[in-house]
Amino acid sequence: MRNPIEGITRVLGRMREIEAMVYPTPHPPEDDKIDDRFEKVMEEVLDDPYDAGTTAEISVPSGVSERMAMWEDHLRELCEQYQVDPDLARAVMKMESGGNPNAISSAGAIGLMQLMPGTAKGLGVNPHDPKRNLEGGIKYLAQLADKYDGDYVKTLAAYNAGSGRVDSYGGVPPFPETQRYVKNVLALYQKYSRGD
Repeated sequence: MRNPIEGITRVLGRMREIEAMVYPTPHPPEDDKIDDRFEKVMEEVLDDPYDAGTTAEISVPSGVSERMAMWEDHLRELCEQYQVDPDLARAVMKMESGGNPNAISSAGAIGLMQLMPGTAKGLGVNPHDPKRNLEGGIKYLAQLADKYDGDYVKTLAAYNAGSGRVDSYGGVPPFPETQRYVKNVLALYQKYSRGD
């Protein structure tokens, strides 16, 4: 008497043969095609807008005034583009990083405008690229100022604590850090507005 498993094994083997004829396995790509695909993937990786290696080439002055001055022209262009008061953007940048493109907070905020990675991604900017970081921060200020009808107190509170918290509290949240932040940035804003 035959072993029933042996018969099943032969049937399954024959089914695989038929399946291979109906659905042939594609031939592996030729070596040069593999190289082309590899090169294409590497180009995409190297062109990644979220690549973190761009700040190493920038020489950063040690003084806050010099660092702030370094970004002034770009800040003015972006403020004009996004219709943000340059004095407000300047005050935020000074408060956030003192003009240091390499600044990283303990919470993970990055660069000149201290953008959180998720916020930067939502704004479509690489937070490690100082110019794009500055653009992201100014664009974000514009969005918040628009949302809060030009109310700088709410705009700054949302920049620091998030608009969800500002909305839920109907204004500046009762967080000492956020309250200090709004007060200090507004003081810097007034100083810059007076030309000091």
